[in-house]
Amino acid sequence: MTDADYVDVVADDTSKIVTKFLLDTCRLRQRSKHHAQAAAVCFVLATDATAPSTKVGGIHRIPLTSGSSSEFYIQPMLSCVGDVDVMFHQSDMLAIPEGYPPPTELPAEFHNHVKVFEIVSYKYPGYVYLVHSYTLTEDSDVDKYNARPIECDRPICAFYNISAHTVWEMIHGPALTIKVGPDVTELPVDAVHCVRCLSWPSQAADWQTRPRKHGWPDSETVGHVLSNGCDVVRVEHYFCKQDEVACKFQCRLSFSRAEIVLINSWMPVQQIVYHIMRVFVKAEKMTDISDSTERKIISNYHIKTLILWACELKPQSWWIDDLNVVRICVQLWHIFASHLINRICLHYFVDDCNLICSTEHLEIVACRLLSISELWLSTWFVNNYLHRCAQHYPIVSQLFDDISTSLKLQNAASEVVKFRRDIVLIDVWHMCVNVAHSVPFYVSISSP
Repeated sequence: MTDADYVDVVADDTSKIVTKFLLDTCRLRQRSKHHAQAAAVCFVLATDATAPSTKVGGIHRIPLTSGSSSEFYIQPMLSCVGDVDVMFHQSDMLAIPEGYPPPTELPAEFHNHVKVFEIVSYKYPGYVYLVHSYTLTEDSDVDKYNARPIECDRPICAFYNISAHTVWEMIHGPALTIKVGPDVTELPVDAVHCVRCLSWPSQAADWQTRPRKHGWPDSETVGHVLSNGCDVVRVEHYFCKQDEVACKFQCRLSFSRAEIVLINSWMPVQQIVYHIMRVFVKAEKMTDISDSTERKIISNYHIKTLILWACELKPQSWWIDDLNVVRICVQLWHIFASHLINRICLHYFVDDCNLICSTEHLEIVACRLLSISELWLSTWFVNNYLHRCAQHYPIVSQLFDDISTSLKLQNAASEVVKFRRDIVLIDVWHMCVNVAHSVPFYVSISSP
């Protein structure tokens, strides 16, 4: 056996142990403390009548849990939820694609007087303006809305300024960061004010019709995505940061609802890959790399987009034949490196929208990703993932003091898996105690 053959054998053994560990320890999602926190925040947003945006009678917020707490149905040992993301729209606002007729029927959550904004494309794909085009008034006798045209030919800001409310701490991009919990272990909450669009936007029209030779997403999932429409959030394109008009009026299409549906349709191995790639870039501080204008080169959204495309373009056999999570991650990192070298990473939904916004340091990051081998990454996961998981159970973590052979590594990993299975009920009990402690606080701050 040559040295190269030996390296291949070691890499294969280690990556298979890592793969088995991940498959054995990623449970199907249970209701965790973080899900309870997200639900409680939604309750606060929906019921807090003291906020400036809800002082008009009958107008309320309709919240939606988004982000990782809604996307993942797996529950790995290392949390895949970094924060709690919540979107909320006002019951008196609605967006429609430009040129569409105003609706005559709306879901019951909407107010009886609704301002309707047309979504007008901007020169950068995925970025839009909102123009107030109609006012809808409900006719309760026939349960229909009557539309009155509004003569308005310029964009307006459809987002209330609610940052002065005591619950909101700071503005972070389009999100308002909230700190409303009594427990220091609770995750930060990002709440994004949006305008709801019940229709699929014309800017993403090609997504629904493009050919998919590997059958993902299937027609039922595509139909589900289309029926959810999209949202519009208040954020300007990175080339428009110094433009006073854009900073006030420019918006971006949000496909969070679509992403939740699609990611929940993934196979477990695809969710695991998404999780551990996020863990990797965070641990290696790759999401901290920015150019001279402080634009991030890599974000979690790049990883999400990368895997969405891979799910569509790769056959199912690529994921599950000779299943090896580490090998899949290596190949995906190399694909992303080629995106950086070519300076193009296409948005999954919007045609001609490039998510590579920087021109600096791309080759450096790409070379770093291309240098990742299966042996290196499997060793990284042993040292930075498996070992961290073992620290949850001190009684077995000492086994990782000596993992000099594949057999010793396998035995150490197996013991962690066994302990995780044995204490399922204890974990559930801890979650219930934490929820019982936090929920009364959330209820109290939403009371008048």
